[in-house]
Amino acid sequence: MAAAAAAAKPNLLLPVSVAIPSSRVSLPTGLVCSARTPPPRLRAAAAASQALTSPVAAETPEAKQMRVETEAALEWGGVCARLAGFASTAAGRAACGEGRVPVGRSREESERLLEQTAAAALLPAPLDFGGVEDVSSVIAAAAGARLLAVREICGVGRSIRAARRVFDQLKTLSEETPDGRSYTPLLDIMQDCDFLTELVQRIEFCLDYTLSVVLDRASDKLATIRKERRKNIDMLESLLRDTSTKIFQGGGIDSPVVTKRRSRMCVGVKASHKHLVPGGIVLSSSGSGATYFMEPRDAIRLNNMEVKLSGDERAEELAILGLLTSSIADSEMKIRHLMGKILELDLACARGSYALWINAVRPAFTDRDSDTQLNPNSECSVFIEGIQHPLLLEQSLSMVKESTGVGKGQLSDEHLVSPMPIPLDMQVRNDTRIIVISGPNTGGKTATMKTLGLASLMSKAGMFFPAKGTPRLPWFDQVLADIGDHQSLEHSLSTFSGHISRLRKIVQVVSKDSLVLIDEIGSGTDPSDGVALSTSILKYLASRLNLAIVTTHYADLSRLKAVDDRFENAAMEFCLETLQPTYQILWGSTGNSNALSIAKSIGFDQKVLARAQEWVEKLLPDKQKERQGLLYGSLLDERKLLESQANEAASVVSDVERLYNEIRSEADDLDSRVAALRATESEKVQQELKFVKSQMDQIIKNFESQLKNSELEQYNSLMRKAEAATASLAATHQPTDFTFGDEENESSYVPEIGDKVYVEGLGGGSMASVVETLGEDGSCMVQYGKIKVRVKGNKIKLVQRGTKDTSASSPVKGKGRTPKRSAAEANQDGNVSFGPVVQTSKNTVDLRGMRVAEASHELQMAIDGCRSYQVLFVVHGMGTGAVKECALGILRNHPRVAKFEDESPLNYGCTVAYIE
Repeated sequence: MAAAAAAAKPNLLLPVSVAIPSSRVSLPTGLVCSARTPPPRLRAAAAASQALTSPVAAETPEAKQMRVETEAALEWGGVCARLAGFASTAAGRAACGEGRVPVGRSREESERLLEQTAAAALLPAPLDFGGVEDVSSVIAAAAGARLLAVREICGVGRSIRAARRVFDQLKTLSEETPDGRSYTPLLDIMQDCDFLTELVQRIEFCLDYTLSVVLDRASDKLATIRKERRKNIDMLESLLRDTSTKIFQGGGIDSPVVTKRRSRMCVGVKASHKHLVPGGIVLSSSGSGATYFMEPRDAIRLNNMEVKLSGDERAEELAILGLLTSSIADSEMKIRHLMGKILELDLACARGSYALWINAVRPAFTDRDSDTQLNPNSECSVFIEGIQHPLLLEQSLSMVKESTGVGKGQLSDEHLVSPMPIPLDMQVRNDTRIIVISGPNTGGKTATMKTLGLASLMSKAGMFFPAKGTPRLPWFDQVLADIGDHQSLEHSLSTFSGHISRLRKIVQVVSKDSLVLIDEIGSGTDPSDGVALSTSILKYLASRLNLAIVTTHYADLSRLKAVDDRFENAAMEFCLETLQPTYQILWGSTGNSNALSIAKSIGFDQKVLARAQEWVEKLLPDKQKERQGLLYGSLLDERKLLESQANEAASVVSDVERLYNEIRSEADDLDSRVAALRATESEKVQQELKFVKSQMDQIIKNFESQLKNSELEQYNSLMRKAEAATASLAATHQPTDFTFGDEENESSYVPEIGDKVYVEGLGGGSMASVVETLGEDGSCMVQYGKIKVRVKGNKIKLVQRGTKDTSASSPVKGKGRTPKRSAAEANQDGNVSFGPVVQTSKNTVDLRGMRVAEASHELQMAIDGCRSYQVLFVVHGMGTGAVKECALGILRNHPRVAKFEDESPLNYGCTVAYIE
């Protein structure tokens, strides 16, 4: 069939004669090949488009279950449902309604989604997605070898045409806008799309979108068939009208009737006047039997022709629809890719409109290991000011809209007359892993935790959220939550067992980049057991996640901050005057449950509350004794720590005294050794002078004797010989003039242990030995007698290569960067010696009184200015600890810092750094 169709091309589609008995049939084998392999580019693009709608790639069943339960606990579906109201296409609304909003699987993907949202929010008017339909089921049917109906094929053509129209709108906006790059993220979505112009033109040529019919021009054969059929119908209708008129005139019917029975044209006649249609065939009769519907004898041939032509027309239409279905099936991957990109663009525009509706701002992702010098707030991994819960805010905005009639994106402060959710400030330091939130019941602990969790999901999905300024938070690969009561009679789970079951799953799937939210940890069991279990779980999680936020009424969990710097406390504020929570979070504070105050505020029986207060007072002494025991234990631990620090300080003092004595003894012996060296050098010079004098006397004596025996004309020749002998003698005994610092010496010579070198400043005839190589600049430690000095590469010149095995002599290579070692390795390495650990004004940098940024810059300059293997004293003081934390962070990450010793009892507020 395909070969016959390719034989001639009078129109866009070719006439194909096939006998297809019904409108819903399987296509011929040659028309549709659903297993055809798409081009690699389209395969990759389709896979990426499909993966974009999946929140997590290759997740385990446990992780998927936790994700679904967490999204339900945080009401992620509610946010997606709000977003559906801003989608323009049926596929976009369906994706939002089913919670299939694309979520970035990596930080880069989420950044790209945020850029798309920012570009969509700048659109002067919404894009026109009119005509775009959800044709995924139609494409699947075509790929499955089902013949598509005219209406379905028209829907595919309209959707592709509408997609091209949306792309043209974006291009026009980009060209007309002065800064057209603002819409680049949206244009990039559609850049690699194939708009299938040929397929759309073929569909539009063959089908009428308005009437959903196949046009005559679809094929020459169809046009011929329809032309013959119209001519035959005209002849048949004319014949039947004439016959019906004659029957009426003969009294055989009350009015002329021409109708169709059993798919054949016929006339109506009374049963008593049947003879008026001689040779006619009775096709049917009325219900009473008084009227027959008869096919005249002359109409039989024309009716037969009508049935034949009608079948031929239907067969040709089905063949045309088969070819169009085949073309759609062949382009399945391209169409799916295009519709996927349209869905992505629609969701980006929906996110932009939603951001304008709730006055949201774009978040920024932070990295705990990023540089903290430029931004004074970068010491916080989470820094969000004035964040509001999106769902609570959306409810308030809806109330405002209903009461004022103000549309989306038109709100101002004067319209916000209804109660709005209270903004929250969130600040989490980089070194904090666990936040314990305490405070009263109904005080907003769970709402605060949900707000951060929802903000994390929204930022991953490229959505803005309502806050002030530029909120900053990490990119979390997973958000895991244990919120609410998970009691289940069906699964035999109590409140506590349901709670522990979810914690077990969280521990199994948590990763270094995860956010964990736990509400009322350790509740539902004995408080002592709950505290012990909660403490163990939190300490286990502290080294295995990015951030965890837990709420509790256990005061013991709030005391973990005193023994572990990775913990931080927060409390929900409670007004004792009004006995009402203020829903404000106090960072670094510990809150009380205020259960009795809350019970009093809701009208509980005063007698019951008074009895409860008596029990509280009775239990208070036991709590005080328990706290005294804990305080005593902490003091003992502090005493042990101070004793170990004192012992370490005493060891340091002993090392300093030993080093001082060595330097003093070397200094005392230096004068005598200098005098001995000078005497030796003087004796050598005297001997050399005597030898030179004797040589000169011999030259003069020879010259005089030759002069006596020679002629006058030989005088000049004798003079030249004498001068040459004198110059040769002077050159032989000229002191060696070594040139230091030349480019050839710097670039070609690499000091090695054991080399014999001349050192500038020690005299041309004094050789020293290389005993230790240092940095990548070629500097080294040389020994001249008992004196060891450190010199640069351009101040030495090689005399003789050494024979020692440098690999065994020193762990540091002459070339390349000195590898950074831990403090233990540096202490064990006997071949590397730092300068004396003695504080002077030259090796001290004082950061007290400076701001964090200023202190950071000053410390960087001090480290860069230090000589190799020098000790640097960093005085940061105590204060709030911000400058100290900044200084320790720089020392921990700087490549030239081999190790550093924290402050000691003898040196509070000062850290000693060893510079390579």
